[in-house]
Amino acid sequence: MVTQIVEQPARDIIYPDSDGQPMADNTKQFRYIVMIQGGIDALFRDDPRVFVAGDLLWYPVEGRPDICAAPDTLVVFGRPKGDRGSYRQWEEDDLPPQVVFEVLSPRNTNREMIRKYKFYEQYGVDEYYLYDPDSGELSGWTRQVDELQPIAEMEGWVSPRLGIRFTLEGLELALYRPDGERFATYLELVEQRAAAEARASTAETRASTAETRASTAEARAEALAARLRALGIDPDGEQV
Repeated sequence: MVTQIVEQPARDIIYPDSDGQPMADNTKQFRYIVMIQGGIDALFRDDPRVFVAGDLLWYPVEGRPDICAAPDTLVVFGRPKGDRGSYRQWEEDDLPPQVVFEVLSPRNTNREMIRKYKFYEQYGVDEYYLYDPDSGELSGWTRQVDELQPIAEMEGWVSPRLGIRFTLEGLELALYRPDGERFATYLELVEQRAAAEARASTAETRASTAETRASTAEARAEALAARLRALGIDPDGEQV
């Protein structure tokens, strides 16, 4: 009797694009996530080989959809910009995100944050930054060989990878670009643009007013000269 072995087709592995969790738990956390992700994306807007994303699931191991994390912001140097449903590392030249940010919410537990720290340490993150907007606590770690080591002083710290400077203004996190410009929220950018347009409009109005006054003065001078000539007087001082 011959037994025929029928090969079963390999089952497609599903890597969900969502972990079912909200991007943020409150407006404050959301504002910081958007500010950080948008500011870094803008900083590297002219470099096609820097990928920046917010709340994107990262799968470091092929065939293991259960091993994943969704940093509030991740930065990958060496990968092209573009839309992705998730970051599948084996499809990205096996490059892990080199920099990640987490912004805490009241719902985050110590156990959860320890798990994330170990995940980022194990799977190759070079810089990890953690900010709590409620307490104003700012922490950071950088890779030393195979471990993430804490940064002793975050005030004034400059990211080796990003070149941005960290500081706390009261309890508020402020990030500064290498050129000294502060990261801004979308609302702040709109307000800055409106203020710049208002200043430009004011300058244009002043220039127009000055031009009008000069033109009026010139017209008056020409009219006076014409009247003097009609009276037989040379406006340049000679009687005709």
